[in-house]
Amino acid sequence: MYVGHFAIGLGLHARFPTIKPAAIMFGIGFLDMVYGVFVATGIDRVSPSDSAGGYLFFDLDYIDWDHSLAMALLWSLAYGLLFRRDRLASLVAGCAAFSHFLADAIVHNGDLALWPNSQAHLGFGLWHALPIGSWALEGLFAACIMAYCVRQRGRGAGSMLGPSIVLIVLFVQLSPWLSPMKLVAGLPLHAATVAHGVLVTIGSLIPALIITALLNRSTRTPPTGAV
Repeated sequence: MYVGHFAIGLGLHARFPTIKPAAIMFGIGFLDMVYGVFVATGIDRVSPSDSAGGYLFFDLDYIDWDHSLAMALLWSLAYGLLFRRDRLASLVAGCAAFSHFLADAIVHNGDLALWPNSQAHLGFGLWHALPIGSWALEGLFAACIMAYCVRQRGRGAGSMLGPSIVLIVLFVQLSPWLSPMKLVAGLPLHAATVAHGVLVTIGSLIPALIITALLNRSTRTPPTGAV
């Protein structure tokens, strides 16, 4: 999952508007930031594949040190502890980070181990079952969460315009036809895996930065008609 993660982050911020956006939006992609670094450095292993499904174009051969259930819990706990001075912020940030694993379990192709080197794996395999449909369903999922955000914002619903545009751009560019991973998968194996890792990390960091900036700006700007 990709766009859906950022949508979940926006939903959490709509529910907990007093929590700094950065704590949530960077938490949402924290597991992928770690994953990208681990893939690029060879700790995780991925390989180009024509049958991975959807917009993936890679088999996730070994991602146990960031996307196994046990490690997702540990990384989420560690991330939440960064905000331990504020108990609510710490809890929401940790939940944001762990929501990444829960959302991924819907689409991943049985590559989410219970713990590093566990033989048991999770993943409902939506990428395999519905290669294009999984992308469309993720867009629908994100749209539903954005509708919730607009409702929660009430008179300040206009603040969701910028983040919504970001999500639409991400959704379109990661389609099965336009995904940069399709091009990266055609590189020689080592170059492909390094580029894959770098793109995943950048693809988690940059949108989080942009959405955080937009949300921070909206909190400084009173909604139209406010006194």
